[in-house]
Amino acid sequence: MTATDNTRIVLASRPQGEPTSENFRVERAPLPQPEKGQVLLRNRWLSLDPYMRGRMNAGRSYVAPIEVDAVMEGGTISEVVESLHPDLQPGDLVLADGGWQTHAVADGESLRRKLDPDDVPVTTALGVYGMPGFTAYAGLHEIGKPRPGETLVVAAASGPVGATVGQIAKLRGARVVGIAGGARKVAHLRDDLGFDVALDHRADDFAEQLKAAVPDGIDVYFENVGGHVFDAVLPLLNEFARVPVCGLIAHYNDSAPPEGPDRLPQLMALALARRLTIRGFIVFDFNKLYPEFLREMGAWLRDGKVRYSEDIVEGLENAPQGLIGLLRGENFGKRLVRIA
Repeated sequence: MTATDNTRIVLASRPQGEPTSENFRVERAPLPQPEKGQVLLRNRWLSLDPYMRGRMNAGRSYVAPIEVDAVMEGGTISEVVESLHPDLQPGDLVLADGGWQTHAVADGESLRRKLDPDDVPVTTALGVYGMPGFTAYAGLHEIGKPRPGETLVVAAASGPVGATVGQIAKLRGARVVGIAGGARKVAHLRDDLGFDVALDHRADDFAEQLKAAVPDGIDVYFENVGGHVFDAVLPLLNEFARVPVCGLIAHYNDSAPPEGPDRLPQLMALALARRLTIRGFIVFDFNKLYPEFLREMGAWLRDGKVRYSEDIVEGLENAPQGLIGLLRGENFGKRLVRIA
């Protein structure tokens, strides 16, 4: 790569089921040039997140899909290399939506925030101190609302959202049961993050283990997964239980409705009888909480009250396999791509 090149990864085709490397294409293009009020960014770190799979589809969603032949979108930690904005200087680190590319041009006013490397590690701005952490914080604050002594269950609990959900709930006085895939992740939840109980959803008797772990039922279930985990959780929900629906990663690669009987009547009957609150949300629904989140999470990180793990993929060219592996559950913690 020369100083006049921008290396980028575009969506080559829409996946049918699980994405493959053929759905992506590496391109080189001229370096973009900023105009008045804009900055030229060199992207240093790229966030890989499950929502990206949905953006690869053509169907209607909460935001427009990524178009074929367009650069894959994603959050970045970026360095300002040229500025035509009065408040930003070369060398500044910023949280941006730079996408899957080495360079990007952004309107200075659109950048999410300037980063201080002397405060907390800058990579946390893509994880626990960024969108995933805020997703956990806002979903609990507005929907889950765990109270001292209640039981909260969270799926995908070793990921950046789930791990943060469990730790915040513990700080709020709840009893926390985390669900993850594999012995290493389960041990991390129990030994490193301090969850009260950690379960492996791959166990043959997972449903029985979960029932034994929640003798008083479940008051809050933070849904990240769907699938057989939700099947095990559903009959254990207490009256007036709250279910923030953040994601359904078990179904992101589905290309057809699941086989079997229609479960919707059972779900709706239980929602009625137990007066459940089941609410889907997108993180920007609760942007009003962002300043509060930054203050409180920043303090927790500096005091060591919230911990996190990161899973680093080296090189932009490996981002496609990094996302494919993430959707398979191969990551351990927040998955990031080190671009430069």
